[in-house]
Amino acid sequence: MLEAHDVRISMDGKGCYQDNIFVERLWRSVKYECVYLKAFGDSAHLREKLKRYFTWFNKEQPIRAWTMQHPMRCTSQPLIQAA
Repeated sequence: MLEAHDVRISMDGKGCYQDNIFVERLWRSVKYECVYLKAFGDSAHLREKLKRYFTWFNKEQPIRAWTMQHPMRCTSQPLIQAA
Protein backbone atom coordinates (compact mmCIF):
# COMPACT_ATOMS: atom_id res chain seq x y z
CA MET A 1 0.00 0.00 0.00
CA LEU A 2 2.82 2.42 0.83
CA GLU A 3 4.65 1.72 -2.41
CA ALA A 4 1.43 2.26 -4.37
CA HIS A 5 1.27 5.80 -2.94
CA ASP A 6 5.02 6.49 -3.33
CA VAL A 7 5.53 6.67 0.44
CA ARG A 8 9.08 6.12 1.63
CA ILE A 9 9.46 4.39 4.96
CA SER A 10 11.67 6.22 7.44
CA MET A 11 14.62 4.53 9.12
CA ASP A 12 15.34 2.39 6.07
CA GLY A 13 18.80 3.41 4.98
CA LYS A 14 22.22 4.69 5.85
CA GLY A 15 22.06 7.44 8.45
CA CYS A 16 18.69 6.22 9.63
CA TYR A 17 19.35 7.28 13.22
CA GLN A 18 19.10 10.89 12.03
CA ASP A 19 15.70 10.48 10.35
CA ASN A 20 13.67 11.21 13.46
CA ILE A 21 16.08 13.37 15.43
CA PHE A 22 13.83 16.46 15.37
CA VAL A 23 10.77 14.53 16.47
CA GLU A 24 12.77 12.80 19.20
CA ARG A 25 14.04 16.15 20.46
CA LEU A 26 10.53 17.59 20.40
CA TRP A 27 9.06 14.73 22.45
CA ARG A 28 11.97 14.90 24.88
CA SER A 29 11.12 18.56 25.44
CA VAL A 30 7.42 17.77 25.82
CA LYS A 31 8.14 15.10 28.41
CA TYR A 32 10.61 17.11 30.47
CA GLU A 33 8.85 20.50 30.22
CA CYS A 34 5.25 19.33 30.58
CA VAL A 35 4.44 15.69 31.19
CA TYR A 36 6.94 14.76 33.90
CA LEU A 37 6.27 17.94 35.90
CA LYS A 38 2.61 17.26 36.59
CA ALA A 39 0.33 14.50 37.80
CA PHE A 40 -2.60 14.08 35.43
CA GLY A 41 -5.89 12.77 36.77
CA ASP A 42 -7.20 11.59 33.43
CA SER A 43 -6.56 11.74 29.70
CA ALA A 44 -8.75 14.84 29.29
CA HIS A 45 -6.51 16.76 31.72
CA LEU A 46 -3.38 15.53 29.92
CA ARG A 47 -4.85 16.49 26.53
CA GLU A 48 -5.64 20.02 27.77
CA LYS A 49 -2.14 20.51 29.17
CA LEU A 50 -0.55 19.23 25.95
CA LYS A 51 -2.76 21.55 23.92
CA ARG A 52 -1.55 24.49 26.04
CA TYR A 53 2.05 23.34 25.74
CA PHE A 54 1.93 23.11 21.95
CA THR A 55 0.22 26.50 21.72
CA TRP A 56 3.08 27.91 23.78
CA PHE A 57 5.63 25.95 21.73
CA ASN A 58 4.32 27.34 18.44
CA LYS A 59 3.49 30.92 19.41
CA GLU A 60 5.03 32.07 22.67
CA GLN A 61 8.26 30.25 23.46
CA PRO A 62 11.54 32.15 23.56
CA ILE A 63 13.13 33.01 20.24
CA ARG A 64 14.92 30.17 18.46
CA ALA A 65 18.61 30.84 18.08
CA TRP A 66 19.06 29.63 14.50
CA THR A 67 16.37 31.90 13.01
CA MET A 68 15.98 34.59 15.67
CA GLN A 69 12.22 34.20 15.22
CA HIS A 70 9.36 32.46 16.95
CA PRO A 71 8.31 29.21 15.19
CA MET A 72 5.05 30.67 13.84
CA ARG A 73 6.99 33.49 12.18
CA CYS A 74 9.30 31.03 10.40
CA THR A 75 6.54 29.16 8.61
CA SER A 76 2.89 29.56 7.77
CA GLN A 77 2.11 26.26 9.51
CA PRO A 78 2.53 25.55 13.23
CA LEU A 79 5.22 23.00 14.03
CA ILE A 80 2.72 20.91 15.97
CA GLN A 81 -1.04 20.97 15.59
CA ALA A 82 -2.80 21.21 18.95
CA ALA A 83 -5.49 18.54 19.15
